[in-house]
Amino acid sequence: MKISSAVTEYVKVQLSTNPAWAQRAIVKLWQRQTSDEQAAQTTGHNNGVGFNGTDAMILSSFAEQINKGRTLSPKQLTIAFKKLPKYSRQIISEIPVDKLAEIEKKAVVA
Repeated sequence: MKISSAVTEYVKVQLSTNPAWAQRAIVKLWQRQTSDEQAAQTTGHNNGVGFNGTDAMILSSFAEQINKGRTLSPKQLTIAFKKLPKYSRQIISEIPVDKLAEIEKKAVVA
């Protein structure tokens, strides 16, 4: 499925403003890290998935916090909102096709 620029922009906006999207995205990206990267809170493999080296430590710590049932603080959300839009392609690849179609409709209307 070809992803329109409207969908990409919509996802970037959600990742930079919506706490629910941000927290789900952090967990999804963390799950894409290899198990050794998750344990070390680093990026050790240049495989194009998960967090980049700059973001790995802080976003991994956020993912672990979320996985323990806690939410991010306003300060943590501010950090996440700044870092997450660059991962929009990875997040889009995790969205089911039917949901992407819904997003496409929302994005075109907006």
